[in-house]
Amino acid sequence: MASGTAHHATGWAAGVIAAAIVTHLHVDGLWHLHVALAFFGGAAGGSAPDWLEVAWWRKKRQLWITHRTLTHWGIGWMALLVWSYHRLGHLPFAAPAFGFACGGVIHLLADWPNPLGVPWVIQRHSLNWWKSGRCDLIVVGASWVAAWFFAVHGVPHGLPFTPLRRLVS
Repeated sequence: MASGTAHHATGWAAGVIAAAIVTHLHVDGLWHLHVALAFFGGAAGGSAPDWLEVAWWRKKRQLWITHRTLTHWGIGWMALLVWSYHRLGHLPFAAPAFGFACGGVIHLLADWPNPLGVPWVIQRHSLNWWKSGRCDLIVVGASWVAAWFFAVHGVPHGLPFTPLRRLVS
């Protein structure tokens, strides 16, 4: 598990990635509102798998679900990412949902190298590279390199998203 600070930093990077993709697809809307919503959605999504576990309706703010279970499920986050991407330019809430999903996916990628792992499909899988809270600089640095790449290049050719890119632009 990356630290909370690392998840916030990678969330900001996810916001930049989502905003860059929305911009490159030319679905930014009036006054670039969708770009801003995608950015803030990514910033919120970067820590979402952790704060979605907290029972906000209880006084003690305990977890309502075991850590790294449903809220860290890779298929759910990837499904939201793909669904919201396909709705960009068609639904007003698609941009913030896309940003939120980008943040959630980057959160899972940041948690994946530690021994606890992430439940991508059914059971947890770990890269087992380092223990929790270590090497945050690598995780944050990699996310910002990705943000730079998407800001400069948009969606790379050859990805499954590319055919929709031609339809939307």
